[in-house]
Amino acid sequence: MSRELLGFDHIHLISSSPEDTADWYVRILGASMVAKYELRSAPQINLSLGGITLLIRGKRPGENPLSRPPMRDFQDYSSHDVWGTDHFGFTYKGDLRQFCNEIQSKGAELLVDPWEFTPNSLICYVQAPDGVSIEIVQAR
Repeated sequence: MSRELLGFDHIHLISSSPEDTADWYVRILGASMVAKYELRSAPQINLSLGGITLLIRGKRPGENPLSRPPMRDFQDYSSHDVWGTDHFGFTYKGDLRQFCNEIQSKGAELLVDPWEFTPNSLICYVQAPDGVSIEIVQAR
């Protein structure tokens, strides 16, 4: 199979409160509402953020989603310490420390304050609803 046949489509989040979660992404990170509907007996909200689609849906009949353990610090990194997706990330094209101050003033919680991950990058982690962690990278 040719790699050119695959393209990134979306990130799918299951939320205990889809409306509140969508509002968080709009209010804190500036996402845009694309669509809101019901699919397979659960609310679904589609957002656009940073060139990607975030699908946020509620609990479907028969599901019993488990909570993700919180991110924790290790010697020189942070992780949820579970298999599977640990976080997803965005690149920020500006002053990351200033951006973090801005989103904190809107109510965002930082899991990891901005720090120099490599000599050429500054990173932070933001706590999103439902235990989702978002890495934001400022490449220098």
